[in-house]
Amino acid sequence: MNILCAYNANIDSINHIDGQELSRMLEESTEFQDKFQEKLVNPPGSISSKSDFFAGLLLCMRDGTGAEWLIHDKEVFEWLKKTFLNDSLMRMGGNMGIMANVLSELGASKVVPNVASLSKLQASFFSQKAIFHPYDGKLYNSKEIGAILPANNNRPELIHFVFDFKKGDTVNFSGDIISVPRENRFIATYDLLNFQLHLNEHFRDYSMKNTAEMDGAIISGFHMLQEDEEGSEKNDYKLKLDTSLKQLQSWKEARKDLYIHVEFGHFSSGKIASYAFSILSPIVDRIGMNEDELAMLASINGMDPKPILAMDSVAIAESAIKLCSDFGLCRMLVHTREFALSVSCRTDDDPEKTINAMDFGAGCAAAFACSGKLTDRGELLTIASNIPKSEFGKAASSKLAKHIEEEWKCSNTCGIHMSYLVTIVPTRICDEPVSTVGLGDTISAAIFLRELELNS
Repeated sequence: MNILCAYNANIDSINHIDGQELSRMLEESTEFQDKFQEKLVNPPGSISSKSDFFAGLLLCMRDGTGAEWLIHDKEVFEWLKKTFLNDSLMRMGGNMGIMANVLSELGASKVVPNVASLSKLQASFFSQKAIFHPYDGKLYNSKEIGAILPANNNRPELIHFVFDFKKGDTVNFSGDIISVPRENRFIATYDLLNFQLHLNEHFRDYSMKNTAEMDGAIISGFHMLQEDEEGSEKNDYKLKLDTSLKQLQSWKEARKDLYIHVEFGHFSSGKIASYAFSILSPIVDRIGMNEDELAMLASINGMDPKPILAMDSVAIAESAIKLCSDFGLCRMLVHTREFALSVSCRTDDDPEKTINAMDFGAGCAAAFACSGKLTDRGELLTIASNIPKSEFGKAASSKLAKHIEEEWKCSNTCGIHMSYLVTIVPTRICDEPVSTVGLGDTISAAIFLRELELNS
C-alpha cells in the first residue's frame, strides 16, 4: 500500500520534573518571584518569558491538570533547549509522524510524509522501513535523507517540551509547598509551522504529481490551529482549513478512489473544531476520534456529552451517526480504551472486513502498549494474542447488540442502526503498559492500513 501522510510531525522532548531541582530553579528566578501571585491568578496562557513557563508548569502541578502553552519568544525556547533538552527523552511527536511510523513498521510499501521542518534530527525519528521523503524531485528513505540534508538548512527544530509530573511530587517555593494531586503533564510548544498546517514544498510537488499511484492518505494536525487574534488576519484558521481542503480535493480529482482518513485530535477551540468537522465531512472518507473528541463535537451540536464520556456504546454510536448524518460524513471511527466502534452510511460495506481491521488495530495497539515498541506485524499479533480482551468492551458490544434495530450475524456485533452500518469490537487491555503515548494514533493507523489491504 502506498500512502500519503500530512500534516504534523515534530520532536517530543520528554522530561520528568524533579521537585527539588524545580524548587532550586524557582528560588533563583527573581523575575518569577516578583510576578508569581499575579500569574497564578491571571494565567498568561502562552509563554513569552521564563516566568510564563514556570507559571504554567506550577499551575498544572498544583491542580493536577494538563495544558499546552505556545512559546512566542525564541529566547525562551533557546533557554528551554539549553536547560532541558540534553537530559530529555527525545522521540517522534505529532499525530501524523506517529501514524507514518506505524504504517511503515506494519508493512506498508511506501509512506510519504509531509514534514514541515525536515532536519537531520527529525529524520532520525522516522522509521527506516518504508518511509520515503521527497526532496528535490527524488525520494529518499529516512537514513538517506539524513545524509544529504545540509547541516544548517535554516529550518527550525519543532520541539514540544513535555514535562511529566506524578501524584505526590512536591515543589517548595518561598516557603509554600505545592503537592501534585494527580499525574499529568505540561507542554511548552515552539512550533511555527505545524500550527499553520504548513505544507513542505517537496511533499506538495510530489503529491500532486504522484497521487494516481497512491492507495490512501491519512491526515491529522487540524487540532493545532489557533483562534485568530482580534483584529488580525495573520492566523486565519478558516483560510488555512480552506487551503487544506483544496489540497485534499485535488488529490480526489487525481484519483477518485483515494481513501482519505482524517484523525481529528483534541481541539483547544470548539469553534475551530466545529468548522473543521463541517468542511471536512463532505470531502473525506472517514474521520477518526476518541470519546473525548466525540463528546466535544456532540456538545457543540446540542447532544448530551455525559453518556459518551461514560463510554456508553449506544450513545457513542448514535452520536456518531447523528453527526455523520447532519454534516454529510459517510464514516466515523471512534476508538476508546475499551472498544473501537465504526459507523458507515454505506450499508453495502463488508462488516467482516471492518471487524477484521479493527481487531488488527486493537491487537497492534495493545502489543505496542505492552512492549513499548513497534515490530513486524507477526510479532505484534503474537504478543496481542496473549493480551485479554476488555471485559468492559465485551459488555459494551453486548449492550449495543440489544439496541441496534437490525442485528446481523457477524464474528462481532454488527448491524443496521438509524440507517447506518454499525460495528464494534472490544480492545485488548495491557495491565502494565510500557507506553501509553500514541495509542490512539497506533490503532487508527493500523486499522486504516488493514482496510486498504482488505479492499485492494
